[in-house]
Amino acid sequence: MIKVTDIAYVRFRAPDLDEMEKFLLEFGLVRAERRDKALFMRGTDALPFAHVTELGEPGFVGLGFYAESTADLEKLAGAHNLPVEESDAPGGGRLVRFTDPNGFPVDVVAGQQLPPALPVGRHLVHNDGEAQPRKGEPLRVAAGPSQVKRLGHCVINVKDFRETEAWYKERFGLITSDEIEIAPGAPIGAFMRCDRGRTHVDHHTLFPVGTGAAGFNHAAFEVANFDDLMAGREVLAQSGRRHEWGVGRHKLGSQIFDYWRDPWGHTVEHWTDGDLFNNETPPNIATLDDLTGNQWGPPAPPSMGA
Repeated sequence: MIKVTDIAYVRFRAPDLDEMEKFLLEFGLVRAERRDKALFMRGTDALPFAHVTELGEPGFVGLGFYAESTADLEKLAGAHNLPVEESDAPGGGRLVRFTDPNGFPVDVVAGQQLPPALPVGRHLVHNDGEAQPRKGEPLRVAAGPSQVKRLGHCVINVKDFRETEAWYKERFGLITSDEIEIAPGAPIGAFMRCDRGRTHVDHHTLFPVGTGAAGFNHAAFEVANFDDLMAGREVLAQSGRRHEWGVGRHKLGSQIFDYWRDPWGHTVEHWTDGDLFNNETPPNIATLDDLTGNQWGPPAPPSMGA
């Protein structure tokens, strides 16, 4: 076992790369590289790419994680009798390819050449009821798409939750933040995060949901801040994009969220202000109401995850 450090990217197929790029630009991603049969999009963080679209019939292809080092890749490959391959994606590096119990391709990558971070335009100073640091200056939120920082997590529907949970934990060292029960002693899924010891990480990186059938649920991208999320929401709404759910604040993970559908129906989320846990935070048991309920905002629609 190794311990992956974060989720790296999600991969999709679509029959029209131009249309996918148009949507993703409105969503707040930036082109990293465009090829005849593949589109790579990135965020503002100093990472090569976060979203891949391959030319073909529409669908979810798989996901990737970051390893700490190429030495970890060698260890992982040796333990599972797999090759370490050279990556031809932006940033290069090396990777090990897996297929999880649901048939999803899962890459683990390391040794990439990292690009510079991109400038973030909406650095806003907020006044609230306890502190008013902004004095003598009006607050103005620039119009335009949200500025996606990076991919934060992916949710997948799986055939067997316990089998999938064990597979990801045994290979990549993921640990549980919140396990979801539909009844006492009857788990249906878990929010799992990377284990980086005392370093704080996102509340969840992967959430497998035991629906009985393999499928894509959603991918979530962190944006700069709340005003950034709301400004981007206006762009997507004015473009006639399909809205799914939001704006609200989750209970589990605490993120402010807003969900949209891409042109082929894949759900993608904007989020900001999520919880950060480390090895001092024990795993928790939560209910289905905790999963679907909000601290504020509209209720989850029946279409979520479908």
